[in-house]
Amino acid sequence: MESLTAKQSGVYWLLLALLVFVLDISSKFWVMNAMAYGEANRIEVLSFFNFLYVHNYGAAFNFLGDADGWQRWFFSTIALSVSVIIVYWMRRTPASNRVLNVAYAMVIGGALGNMRDRLLYGYVVDFLDFYIGSSHWPTFNLADAYICIGASLIMLDSVLTSKKNRKMRSNK
Repeated sequence: MESLTAKQSGVYWLLLALLVFVLDISSKFWVMNAMAYGEANRIEVLSFFNFLYVHNYGAAFNFLGDADGWQRWFFSTIALSVSVIIVYWMRRTPASNRVLNVAYAMVIGGALGNMRDRLLYGYVVDFLDFYIGSSHWPTFNLADAYICIGASLIMLDSVLTSKKNRKMRSNK
């Protein structure tokens, strides 16, 4: 497959990645300036949702959060590498493929938002706390939500594309 021009490719969807990045860092800035840190300062919003300002030194579910600091650079390198790969994919994806380009933009914006935190602070700012009764989902942020939604859309697009290709092959 040959590379598409910037107008034909999904590169213009990088503006959405920028918006995702700005929304993420703006929300974290608000949390850091409007809330006190820690469990004792939880703000109850709904019967299943709180704002809770915490630091995550690891990755998802605080994976490697208790490591000696090397994980900061490790996860930042992964975020940058994944973002570069996805921009390459965007260049090869037609701009008209909205679902896939939105998904790519969400993953890039979220990954770079969390990478920014890691590089500036050594941790990621998390603040969205969902729970049922006493069972809490690990606290997360908008970047994490965007990454999960984007990854889900990429998988959905893959499944739908695979089904479409199988159908086209069976009709030949």
